[in-house]
Amino acid sequence: MDGTSAAVAVLDEHLRYLYVNAAMGRMGGVPAAAFLGRTMTEVLPDIHRPDEILRMVLADGQPRTLAVTGTTRAASPFRRRQWSAVYHRLEDKGRVLGLCGIGVEVSGLRQYMDDLEKAHQRLALLDTAATRVGTTLGVDQTCAELADFVTPSLADAAAVDVIEDEPFGTPPPAPGMLRVRIAAVAGDPDILRRMERIGRIGDHVDVPRRSPLRHCFDTGRPWIGNLAPDEVLRKMTPKREHVAVLRAAGIHSGLVIPLPTRQHPVGALFLARAANSAPFTDDDLVVAQDLATRAAVAIDNARQYTLEHTMALELQRALLSEPGSPHPDIEVASRYLPAGRSALVGGDWFDSIALPRGRTLQVMGDVMGHGFTAAVAMSQYRSLLRSLALSSTSVEGLLGEADHRVAGIGLDRVATCLLALIDPRHGTCTISSAGHLPPALLSTEGRIELLPAPTGPPLGTELGSYEALTIPIPPGAVLLLYTDGLVEQRTLDIDASLQRLKNLHLTVDGPLEDILDTLLDHLLSGPAEDDVALLATRRHT
Repeated sequence: MDGTSAAVAVLDEHLRYLYVNAAMGRMGGVPAAAFLGRTMTEVLPDIHRPDEILRMVLADGQPRTLAVTGTTRAASPFRRRQWSAVYHRLEDKGRVLGLCGIGVEVSGLRQYMDDLEKAHQRLALLDTAATRVGTTLGVDQTCAELADFVTPSLADAAAVDVIEDEPFGTPPPAPGMLRVRIAAVAGDPDILRRMERIGRIGDHVDVPRRSPLRHCFDTGRPWIGNLAPDEVLRKMTPKREHVAVLRAAGIHSGLVIPLPTRQHPVGALFLARAANSAPFTDDDLVVAQDLATRAAVAIDNARQYTLEHTMALELQRALLSEPGSPHPDIEVASRYLPAGRSALVGGDWFDSIALPRGRTLQVMGDVMGHGFTAAVAMSQYRSLLRSLALSSTSVEGLLGEADHRVAGIGLDRVATCLLALIDPRHGTCTISSAGHLPPALLSTEGRIELLPAPTGPPLGTELGSYEALTIPIPPGAVLLLYTDGLVEQRTLDIDASLQRLKNLHLTVDGPLEDILDTLLDHLLSGPAEDDVALLATRRHT
């Protein structure tokens, strides 16, 4: 037994050692003789052995295998040591003498299994993050999702700061300073309440060049401060008195992870542990970096989307702030609603153009596609139709000329368009369509009729001619022009969607603005799936 690498021990009925071999002594880091006459707890107090199982072996004689864990006085490369041991009862002619135990160390296998389990947990965490971080195209919403996700699984408190490349509404930072904005915070409410003295969501912080935070931004490498002394925390905060705030909140360890993109970090993720929480480990750092890398892509995409969306929306709003002025014998009301947050701005437009002999041309159009280029194309279509309207003799001729000229000005996006020429003196309306949805006539009795406008190809296709239809417009009736965002739904075909409009029963003797609000309330539930443009016209009695 002294020659085997397995630990061998003989114990009496009171679980005191009668014999241990040399391997047992080496595993414990004490001489083999030190075990004799003593219990495991007396020799190696940091070893956990379930002695109740040994007593069961003494009682019934059935051999049993058990796990022994803990630390000994012997040096070991393993974070956590573990042995697998089997115990047999020793007896002579029916008399129980004690136990014989044989054990081998399995620390390497145990550590491998622990590492594998941690890897599985990390992958599961990242998979979950993919569904919970970056669900919107808003920068602050994405930052809030990241901060919420890492607390309390990785930290007691978290904050996300984003770099303000062009800070608006505040004086520029001093030379050498980098300005960041606190975009999100999350974590223990008591910690967050105390941390408000340092900064709140929306506050700007100027980071000096020599600070550890600035070093993180400049190098893209994380900073970790476990059980950090006051002088280390002082470097991480803009003001000396903030160290006392951190200590009052119980914070003892911090981790700063840059949010990297291919060009430069877009911000940083701050993690803090307080009170009885353990300091950050290397595994925590790996997980936090993986999360930060994924979140940075979502934040950068949201920032780019916000920039393009804002530019396109401002352009569209500037162009559609007010339609042109009609003749005074008709009244006009309009609405424009951009699509929900998940869609880019589109190319919807409308216009009202006063023509000779008291006539007014009402225009409704929709450029194919979304985004800034669609909004720019929309402005070109609108300008083109305005310039042609004064020289054209008919609505069908106007559409034909516009279709012909689109190619000449280099527009590569087609557009649907509906024209309605209102002549109050004769009480008529002449309509012509370039692939657009039919206009609706709201009668004074509350009925809604879809007018059979002759439909030709969209503008920009150069495919053919257009026709027109003239119908009477009774006094008090309302002519409604609209884009597909008002009626189209992904779950319904277009005929069913238009039927929803026809089935409405509306009172039209009130203000046109109220009529448009009622239409939107009935046909839209929640944010619109596509841009919505409305143009209502009523002939004075």
